[in-house]
Amino acid sequence: MLYNARNENIRFNGHDCDYISFGSGDDVLIMLPGVGDGFRTAKGVAVPFSVMYRCFAGDFKVLVFSRRNRMFKGFTTEDMADDLAVIMEKLKTGSAHIFGVSQGGMIAQQMAIRHPEKVKSLVLAVTAPRPTDLMRESLGLWLQMAGRGDYKGIMLDTAERSYTGAYLERGRMLNNLIALAKPKDYERFRILCESCLAHDAYEDLKKINCPVLVIGADRDMVLGGEASEEIASAIPGAELYMYEGYSHGVYEQAKDFNSRVLEFLLRQKERR
Repeated sequence: MLYNARNENIRFNGHDCDYISFGSGDDVLIMLPGVGDGFRTAKGVAVPFSVMYRCFAGDFKVLVFSRRNRMFKGFTTEDMADDLAVIMEKLKTGSAHIFGVSQGGMIAQQMAIRHPEKVKSLVLAVTAPRPTDLMRESLGLWLQMAGRGDYKGIMLDTAERSYTGAYLERGRMLNNLIALAKPKDYERFRILCESCLAHDAYEDLKKINCPVLVIGADRDMVLGGEASEEIASAIPGAELYMYEGYSHGVYEQAKDFNSRVLEFLLRQKERR
C-alpha cells in the first residue's frame, strides 16, 4: 500500500476514534486536524492524505487522529488532549512530535501542558491560545449556519476566509462541490466549534518546555494573525514564522509549508 497507508480505528475507555497511519520512520509524528473533523473524520482517506503529506513518510511513522466518534456537549480541548494521551498509551507510541492545525493546534497546546512527557516537539499552525474577536465572529457565524442546516454557506464562507489570490477561486469551486454532500447532522461540528470558543490555554503556555514552531498567516481571516504571534511570545524559546499574504488555509496553499515543518522536525531529531 502506498507509503504503508492504513485506515484504522481504535477503541479506548468505551469510546472509539478513526485514525490514519502511514510512513516508516523511527520517530512518531502525530497530526491533528481542525474543526473540519466535525463533518468528516479520518475514516477512509488514508491514501490521499498520505500522498499529500508524503514528505514526512520517510523520517516518521505518521498517525493522524480524529476526535472520538461520539462527543458530549461541553467537550473541551482538554478532554480531547486527555483522549489522545490514553490512545498513545494504548498504541505504545512513546513520546511523539505533535503537529496541530487550527483546532488541532489547540489540542496540541493542551497536550504539552497536561501531558508534557508525551511530547517531543510541537508545530502549532494557524491556531490560537484563546478566542480572538475575529475567531468569535467566524465561528459564531458557522454556528448560526449549522443551526439552520446551511452546509453550503459554511463551506463557501470557509473558502472565503481561508484562501487568497488565485487559489481563492479554486477553493470556492472545491468547497462548492463538497457542499453537495450534506452531513447527517451538525452536532459534532457544533461541539468542536464551541470547544474552540471555550479554549483558553494562554496563562499555561509558559509551562511548555519542548521545542515549538509556531506558523501563522498575516491575513488569517478565521483567527487573525495576531493569535500566532501571541502564542509565540508566551512560550519560552518558541520559533515563529509568519507567512505574508496568506490566510487560514496557508497549510494547503503555501508550496513550502510542509518542507518548512519537516525542516523543523528533522532539527529536533538531530538534537537528541
